[in-house]
Amino acid sequence: MQYVSRVPRPPLDGLIDDLYYLQGASPYSRLTLPPMPSALLIVNLGAPFRIRAGTDIETAEYADGCVVTTPTRALEFGYPLWTRSVGVHFKPWGLAPFLSMPAAELCDRPVTVEQVWGRPAVAELRDRLATADGPHEMLTLLEEELTRRLCETAGLGLVRHTSSVIAATSGAVAIGDLRVAAGVSSTHLAQRFKELVGVTPKRLARTYRFAATVFSINPAGPVDWGDLAGRAGYFDQAHFGHEFRAFTGLTPTRYVEVRRRFLREHPGHVLDSWPLPAD
Repeated sequence: MQYVSRVPRPPLDGLIDDLYYLQGASPYSRLTLPPMPSALLIVNLGAPFRIRAGTDIETAEYADGCVVTTPTRALEFGYPLWTRSVGVHFKPWGLAPFLSMPAAELCDRPVTVEQVWGRPAVAELRDRLATADGPHEMLTLLEEELTRRLCETAGLGLVRHTSSVIAATSGAVAIGDLRVAAGVSSTHLAQRFKELVGVTPKRLARTYRFAATVFSINPAGPVDWGDLAGRAGYFDQAHFGHEFRAFTGLTPTRYVEVRRRFLREHPGHVLDSWPLPAD
């Protein structure tokens, strides 16, 4: 697969981790994406893909693309034989200025880009992207579209600052301390987070801690789960295992087995750092 990415210029760089272009054959027909402390927008330029957001939700098809706020559980992506898209990895608070509804309404419920920006606008954007002269021009067009749509968002400064503290500590921070430092009530802080991120500060902190812990695992070698859980601040190994299953649907040992399968079957693949084979 071809993967091209770059960080956007200010002011978007304060909202977005990177813009990316993806094209090629997926290593597996279905990939599981465990929750990350980020939001996602995909503008699809190929055949429709499918997403299943949890075992209790029906799989849905997305032709024009999708918008995903900070998730609380794994998403399963079903890819066509050949996929082509451009997308945005937002910081947890970064999607809010581009939404017309509270982020909480979309929590674990991906929607199409058309549902957020309207069919005519999305159709025009997809046409422009499809006829662009290569990935770099496509990312420039997407950046220009995002810059044009950027809106002032009430409460964004509060949520951005508090989220940045959570991120800097990998989730190991007392939410009560954040509330006191921000000078607001816990209810107000939670409401702002749900409006702009889709989840509460406590839930976001859990996601940051989980992500940091998982990325510290070297699947190529032996893993001391008790030591890993202790260093990550979990009460004990049982607590860590419970969190792992809640986020991925897998036990920690099964997760490593699946990661090793990906590395063994597709060494050096552009997607080998986070998605997991689902089939």
